[in-house]
Amino acid sequence: MHSTRRNFLKTSALALAALPLTTPVWGMPSKELFKISLAQWSLHRLLFAGEMDNLDFAAVAAESGILGLEYVNQFFMDKAEDTDYLNEMKKRADDLGSTSILIMCDREGNLGDPDADLRRESVERHVKWLSAAKHLGCHSIRVNGYSEGSYDEQMKLVADGLHQLCEIGEEYGLHVIIENHGGYSSNGKWLADTIKMADHPRAGTLPDFGNFRIDADNTYDSYRGVEELMPYATGVSVKTTVFDDEGNSSPLDYERMTRIVLAAGYNGYFGIEHSPADREIEEIREVKAELEAVHELLMSEMDQ
Repeated sequence: MHSTRRNFLKTSALALAALPLTTPVWGMPSKELFKISLAQWSLHRLLFAGEMDNLDFAAVAAESGILGLEYVNQFFMDKAEDTDYLNEMKKRADDLGSTSILIMCDREGNLGDPDADLRRESVERHVKWLSAAKHLGCHSIRVNGYSEGSYDEQMKLVADGLHQLCEIGEEYGLHVIIENHGGYSSNGKWLADTIKMADHPRAGTLPDFGNFRIDADNTYDSYRGVEELMPYATGVSVKTTVFDDEGNSSPLDYERMTRIVLAAGYNGYFGIEHSPADREIEEIREVKAELEAVHELLMSEMDQ
C-alpha cells in the first residue's frame, strides 16, 4: 500500500544514498519519483488569526498547484466526531481532485505517559482521529512520541502506547506514525528503535527534515536522522532548515535529502511544512518550485 515498505529495486536503492550527488538515479520504475503535498501547519498563522478557515484548506492548497492534503487536528479540534463537518471537508477535497493523506494529531495526551492509566487514556483520545482520518480517506494519523524518564524508559513507554494505538489503527486500516518532534523523538536512532520495539506493522514514522532539535542545547544531524527513519516512513515533512550534531543550522540541501529519501524506496508525498513569519503562500510556492526542480533533475538522469 505504501511505497516505503516495497522491495523497490532494493540493491540500487540501498546504494543510492552513499553515492556522490552527481550520480544519476538509475532504474526508477515510475515516471513520477514523488508527489508534493501541503501540511496545514504551513498556514497556521492565517488559520489561528481567523484569516483563513479550515474548510478552505483544500482550495488554498490547490491554488498553489498542490493536491495532497495533510491536516492538523488543532484547526478542527471539536469536529472529529462531526459527520456533517467531515463530509464537507471531504467534499471540498474531492471536488478539487485532492487527496487527503494524514491528520497530524496534537494535544491528546502523551502516548508514553509513565502512568499506565494516562497512557491508555491518551490512546483512547486518539481513536476519534483514527475515525476522522478514515472518514476523510487518509492513510495515517501522525502522533507525538512524548514521555518522561531515561532514554530507555521513554522508549519502552512510547513503544507500549504506540503498539496499543496501532492495534486499534489496524481495525481502521490506518497507520500510526510518529514524527521527530522534540525530546528524544528528535533523536533518529531513538525513534527508529522505538518503532522497532513497538513491533506492529501499522507503526511508522514521518521524518521531518528540520525537527531534529532535541532540546535547547542538543540537535541531531538531519541527514543521518532522516536516513535512519526512512525504512519506517509513510511520508516526509519538508522543512527548509536542517541541523547537524553540533547545533549548527543550515539551509536544506534539497537534492541531497531527496536522494536519501528515494534511496529508501520511497516515492510517496513530500509534505511542505514551511511556516515563515510572513509570505506564507509565496514561500510555500517557492519550496514547491525547489522540489520540482530536484524532481526534474533526477528524472533527467534517468533519461541519460
